[in-house]
Amino acid sequence: MSTYRAYQVTGQQQFELVEREVVPPGYGQVRIRVHTCGVCHSDFLAVEGQRPDPQQPVVPGHEIVGIVDAVGDGDTAWAVGDRVGLGFLGGQCNECEYCRRGDFVNCTDQPLPGTNADGGYAEMVYARATGLVRVPDELDAIAAAPLLCAGVTVFNALRTAPAPYGALIGVQGLGGLGHLGVQYAKKLGYQVAAIARGSEKADLARTLGADHYIDSASADPGEALTALGGAAAIVATAASGASMSPLVAGLAPHGQLVVVGAAPDPIEVDTATLIFGGRSIVGSLTGSAVENEDNLAFSLASGIAPMVEVMPFEDAPKAYAHMMSGRARFRVVLEIATPR
Repeated sequence: MSTYRAYQVTGQQQFELVEREVVPPGYGQVRIRVHTCGVCHSDFLAVEGQRPDPQQPVVPGHEIVGIVDAVGDGDTAWAVGDRVGLGFLGGQCNECEYCRRGDFVNCTDQPLPGTNADGGYAEMVYARATGLVRVPDELDAIAAAPLLCAGVTVFNALRTAPAPYGALIGVQGLGGLGHLGVQYAKKLGYQVAAIARGSEKADLARTLGADHYIDSASADPGEALTALGGAAAIVATAASGASMSPLVAGLAPHGQLVVVGAAPDPIEVDTATLIFGGRSIVGSLTGSAVENEDNLAFSLASGIAPMVEVMPFEDAPKAYAHMMSGRARFRVVLEIATPR
């Protein structure tokens, strides 16, 4: 086909369905025929105009699963027909200082699909080859899409936390990230305490694999975790610094609060809580392409899957609004095309 459809956005929430010309991929790029694309909260960076020039059109979306349709010059690792994914990071440059030290996540010249480069609310996407993730054939395209961002985010946060096998791990929040975090933590061999607001979420937490449920609306989560012996690590997924603040006191000595939920307000903690016990607070940002392949392989082997609502490509603006409303349970996925 000579054209493809894409939902581009300008300004703030100004979606437009456009026809774009199909062109060959550039040097070091591949062209992907998109099958599914998850709708992530980070899409607000594009849709709400939180980028340097919001008047320049961009296609949102970065939880992309599809098939390589064409390969540009300079790349030999990929072939037409390969099943691939693309997450929040669009591929390292392999030339900056961080890349030369093997720290691909912090590459200083890395496109962000759906934010400063066109993403997956489209029938086709062009991507830097270094950002591609091999997607196992056995993994359903709808289930795989959220794992490429939400999944690898909590997976890497747990893998890098200083927690021995069988230790108590807290997962704060039972939304799009948290409901996956509980599953990963349990399958990685931890004792899991899920922390969320409202007693009605207890059954869901236990269904996902949690050993304990802490209702932060009726109990201080730090005190509750301490009563359980203290958490070796807590993965904080809720987009609220105020809700994260009490968690630090629930860490065991040398415990770590790993923050993956982007919040507009600060985390407040007294210095004594950090000093006595050597506790720490760190941030964690997604993972490299090969770490994402580890994530998909582990998810497939362990039976980890997101809970999703599927919407057609034509409803992309509605899907975004539904996600932002907080009523989605728990990830929204656009079905762009049926895999052949």
